[in-house]
Amino acid sequence: MRVDIISIFPEYFAPLDVSLIGKARERGILDVRLHQLRDWTYDVHRTVDDTPYGGGPGMVMKPEPWGEAIDEVLAADPAATPRIIVPTPSGTPFTQRLAMEYAEEPWLLFTPARYEGIDSRVMAEYGARLRVDEVSIGDYVLAGGEAAVLVMVEAIGRLLPGVLGNACSVADDSFAPGSMENLLEGPVYTKPPRWRGHEVPEVLLSGHHGKVARWRRDEALRRTAKNRPELLATLDLQNLDKHDRRLLEEIGFPVGRENMAD
Repeated sequence: MRVDIISIFPEYFAPLDVSLIGKARERGILDVRLHQLRDWTYDVHRTVDDTPYGGGPGMVMKPEPWGEAIDEVLAADPAATPRIIVPTPSGTPFTQRLAMEYAEEPWLLFTPARYEGIDSRVMAEYGARLRVDEVSIGDYVLAGGEAAVLVMVEAIGRLLPGVLGNACSVADDSFAPGSMENLLEGPVYTKPPRWRGHEVPEVLLSGHHGKVARWRRDEALRRTAKNRPELLATLDLQNLDKHDRRLLEEIGFPVGRENMAD
């Protein structure tokens, strides 16, 4: 996969040289190319922003440098077209499902903005001929989109074939389609079996795969109910058995008896 990132702070992306993503780049699985937006400015101050039309606080990123930067990136491979991803708090929520969709793309172009964002004509221009997605990583505002790009590149990059040592890890992720519906992962443990007076749950030491699976599902339901109760409303009732129903009732989330699995 090729990933291009245009930013006024390309040095922000040094973390992409380490850990799993860094190894993926070394092995040629992920090709990350950084571009300094100011390279497409021509005044002495290398200006990329100006005051907004209509008034108001803050500054808006100018369309000219963005247009020239994107054009030059696109011209590097005229036979292909990237999917452009614009990080913004007003965008579509970034989810595991969307990360999996992006992981199927051969080429992604990220355009992280600063200030009050990029002049809207830029995305109108490229949206007329390319796939342009405005994407949000959460309901909060950052100083710029670079941190959001780091989040998305890591979430997408780890899904690429050959990046994770154990491919099954992806299937077990929280929010992964097919991984116990839309439930959070439960608690995890490793050696030693006792640490500072805390014991590993006995069922995990039993070697009984059926009981371990049941415990993990129960804990996933409990954690989801505690931390993300709104996700329980998305559960497929036909995938809930009698034990699930009893557990949900015990923790304060009763479910009707209709459409229940046995």
